[in-house]
Amino acid sequence: MRGNRPALTMLAAWTAAGLGCDRQQAEQDYARAREQLVQETMVARGIDSPRVLAAMRKVARHKFVPDAARAAAYADRPLAIGWGQTISQPYIVAYMTQAVAPTAENRCLEIGTGSGYQAAVLAELCAVVFSIEYVPELADFARRNLRAAGYGDDRVKLLVGDGYAGWPEQSPFDVIVVTAAPPRVPQPLLDQLAVGGRLIVPVGTRADTQWLELWTRREPGFGPGALANERLLPVRFVPFLGRAVRGG
Repeated sequence: MRGNRPALTMLAAWTAAGLGCDRQQAEQDYARAREQLVQETMVARGIDSPRVLAAMRKVARHKFVPDAARAAAYADRPLAIGWGQTISQPYIVAYMTQAVAPTAENRCLEIGTGSGYQAAVLAELCAVVFSIEYVPELADFARRNLRAAGYGDDRVKLLVGDGYAGWPEQSPFDVIVVTAAPPRVPQPLLDQLAVGGRLIVPVGTRADTQWLELWTRREPGFGPGALANERLLPVRFVPFLGRAVRGG
């Protein structure tokens, strides 16, 4: 048996090299699929921000879905991520991100971390992202995904809690992105929006048409000209979990 050890060692090295080649090939295939997704479903449908497109090209969506869903990671559709939640359609992620126009100096708040994908996209564009997830198990999944993808606590800070309340200790925020649909915009999120800040949120119940709304704070307070509101397009999101649904 002792005489077989060099051969066994060589076989192990070949196997490891083969696995490494397979992984490298898979990553190249994912990168091509990602580029095709960007060109055919984002650029072709009007996403034209160079920074947003660069972020969508860079963030590997397949690293933010369960293993069983990886083959569909670059389809332009939502995917189930467990606990009754989904990862948003890539085009909608790009659309929402472009609408709030994050800059490198911005502090961004995300409500609904999900699997961490939108937080990763924002982290490519903002100074720091604060993200809140209501479901503890999903928050753990997002944390593992984000840290494995290289997004540390200095770039994405995570909190388990009710997103209705926002994150007042870290406010105000220049950008707020809500990835689940409340029946109405939570007041604390408007309170935590900085002057000049943008908030994007899908509003409505499953029984009604949900609308993606863009809110912009023009001045402090809640006078007639303090906030501007624009309806962008009809959407379909999972319901907001927390106080907003309980009538808060």
